[in-house]
Amino acid sequence: MQNMFAAVAEPEVAEPTIIEREEKSPGNLFNVVLLNDDDHSYEYVIEMLMNLFFKSKSQAFRHAREVDSKGRTIVLTCGKDEAIYGKDQIQGYGADPLIPASKGSMSAIVEPA
Repeated sequence: MQNMFAAVAEPEVAEPTIIEREEKSPGNLFNVVLLNDDDHSYEYVIEMLMNLFFKSKSQAFRHAREVDSKGRTIVLTCGKDEAIYGKDQIQGYGADPLIPASKGSMSAIVEPA
């Protein structure tokens, strides 16, 4: 029996360029940090994190608990442009319909990782 895979060449994998390596180096990573307030419910935080950052329900709940107890939680670590976009998404998510005092979105910051 002839080996069908003998003629298949190994795929070539290009080495990352210097720019790609620099962009992924730890010094160029940023955290998207969700900040606590009293105008948003756990349900809101969980739904927001699931919708914006594709967190599982249990991951989102852990973030909701952490932001409530510590005043902040890191929801994403990534490149600077992506981090700014993530922060903007949080700040544009809107008010919590479950809390009448909620007049707008939660706050977030971007900081070096």
